[in-house]
Amino acid sequence: MHATLYDFSPVVRMLLMGLLLASGPLLMVYLRNRRSTPLWRMHALTLVTLFLTFDLVLFGAFTRLTDSGLGCPDWPGCYGNASPLGASVDIAAAQQVMPTGPVTPGKAWVEMVHRYLAMGVGVLITVLAIAAWLGRKSKDGRAVMNPWWAAATLVWVCIQGAFGALTVTMKLFPAIVTLHLLGGYVLLALLTVQSVMLAQQQGVGPPISTVSVRLRLAVFLALALLTLQAASGAWVSTNYAVLACTEFPQCQGSWWPQMDFSHGFEIWRHLGFGQDGEHISFQSLTAIHFAHRLLAMFTLVLLALLAAHLRSVPGLRKLARNLAVLLLLQLATGLSNVVLDWPLVAAVLHTGGAGALIVVLVQALVSTRVQRVGQAHLANSTGLNA
Repeated sequence: MHATLYDFSPVVRMLLMGLLLASGPLLMVYLRNRRSTPLWRMHALTLVTLFLTFDLVLFGAFTRLTDSGLGCPDWPGCYGNASPLGASVDIAAAQQVMPTGPVTPGKAWVEMVHRYLAMGVGVLITVLAIAAWLGRKSKDGRAVMNPWWAAATLVWVCIQGAFGALTVTMKLFPAIVTLHLLGGYVLLALLTVQSVMLAQQQGVGPPISTVSVRLRLAVFLALALLTLQAASGAWVSTNYAVLACTEFPQCQGSWWPQMDFSHGFEIWRHLGFGQDGEHISFQSLTAIHFAHRLLAMFTLVLLALLAAHLRSVPGLRKLARNLAVLLLLQLATGLSNVVLDWPLVAAVLHTGGAGALIVVLVQALVSTRVQRVGQAHLANSTGLNA
């Protein structure tokens, strides 16, 4: 049956579901840290929210990879209901027309669970923003918390929710789905900044390491390149171009197969079609896949070199090790997507690995500062005198 794209009648019940899901983590953080300082409780809640946001990114990948993104073709509910239970008649009618989907009971539940989790994370981020604002100063007027990072995170989660709605109502428009995934990575980055800064304020995190301008610039460049690579991977996934090349290192028995980059990278178009309204060609899908593969090789080399340099800084050795391990995981899951015909677990882990890499690089940025000229001159003088 036809569903209205936007039906806000179940929004109150869905908000209550989000509050119910968020109440568990909130109660856990309070009970385990009730004798701690407000700053410590804030840090604990930020870590829990970061963990659940990472889980949400993984479940979003699962939703996309199981073709459940249109399991409920309206927003925010399912055929105007707060759960698929109330929409069973509409779901059954839609499944009768198209037995394999996109609307089936299983896919509807996957889609709605994703929305419930998103609302729960939204509630936690709202609580973080309120707590940061209320705790920004101590009783004697000293600055305690910086509320602007939490406020920016709250604004961004609202934007992310809007992209989630557009993902459904624009029928998995590739550009929107790609931006929605990148928005999830931005949320991870914002929460990582806050967790590291709160840890540093309390002296429980790793000390800030002084590094050269070149090394800090390299981290910035690596993060920018990784973001571009993540966008490329999202473009492969949203266009279902993974299986355009099913062998490695060659593709379709060639080192340079037939490709159509101009149509493959037309950004503003519907899923499966070009801007001219024609079905997207296999050569276009090959170009999408092959571009991601080439960029992945370059990204892998750069991040491996960065991990080696970070290892030379005593305070960053753990981050360097984490970066190296995640690179190996990305390589393994990326190759298995190609040669094993896109196994679901590997594909979900590949999306999560990209998010974890972003978290590590953001940690490296927040945990470092550039060595000042005066400090460098003093260090050199001390070394010469010694």
